[in-house]
Amino acid sequence: MHNEKILIIGASGQIGVELTLALRNRYGSANVVAADLRDQNSLLEGTGPYVSLDVMNKDRLRDLVAQHEITQIYLLAAMLSATGERNPAMAWDLNMQGLLNVLDIAREEKLNKVFWPSSIAVFGPSSPRINCPQQTIIEPTTIYGISKYAGEFWCRYYWQRYGVDVRSIRYPGLISYKSAPGGGTTDYAVEIYHEALSKQSYTCFLREDTYLPMLYMPDAIRATIELMEAPADRIAVRTSYNIAALSFSPAEVAASIQRKIPSFTLSCQPDYRQVIADSWPQSIDDSVARHDWGWTPQYNLDAMTDDMLQHLG
Repeated sequence: MHNEKILIIGASGQIGVELTLALRNRYGSANVVAADLRDQNSLLEGTGPYVSLDVMNKDRLRDLVAQHEITQIYLLAAMLSATGERNPAMAWDLNMQGLLNVLDIAREEKLNKVFWPSSIAVFGPSSPRINCPQQTIIEPTTIYGISKYAGEFWCRYYWQRYGVDVRSIRYPGLISYKSAPGGGTTDYAVEIYHEALSKQSYTCFLREDTYLPMLYMPDAIRATIELMEAPADRIAVRTSYNIAALSFSPAEVAASIQRKIPSFTLSCQPDYRQVIADSWPQSIDDSVARHDWGWTPQYNLDAMTDDMLQHLG
């Protein structure tokens, strides 16, 4: 394990910050190079090497891989669902070309492994709403979902054709107290905790009965590392794995918060993000991930609420 050199692209984002810290803790600070277009997130300062990188610049990416003797890449840079709908062409370009650049370099430089996140955004209105299975009808309606679905097949293609060991998770909504979310449809589930503490009230951009699959960040980080460390012969899915832990509505989060902050109130003013949310499943079946590499979540809604309020408070 100690001889892996890991490059994390998009390290200053919501997943990137915590994944970088977890991997540095596991593999050694010097062996995990963080890269992003943005300035380094303050939580990463002084924890290990940081480089400026635009994933669209393939030559710069190749130079970095050679210079740092990289053996694994985690590609987290992407334009998310709500942001992508405002600039579809740019979202497609970044999400696709960034992935193809990484896959090409992984093939040319014979890297050990690549991680690339997919999303529940691949599912569309025709997918089953409850316990959406690993293999099902997939007809995404957002540019983010379209790019993620295409990306899943690029990953599988590079595995089948070139033997590039790419692994992927379809992340549901991710909730974290450390780093801010990045323009997704599930961002309310982070904002609601901040505003419960600062204002004792929150106005949600989704209806109060909108159920969506969610994952608490410690579970998401653990799932990602467990998938990447699993033996290759356990990885049967080469598109992207469903994983799930929680499924809840804004009303249920509010009730969970009211156990700790009785004065908290929720109001709802649905906006354009409601249409995106309505196109996604309400819950996910992740039995394949549980079977293949032993995935199991550790947090339920109340445990997550308690942890969020404790750290944010």
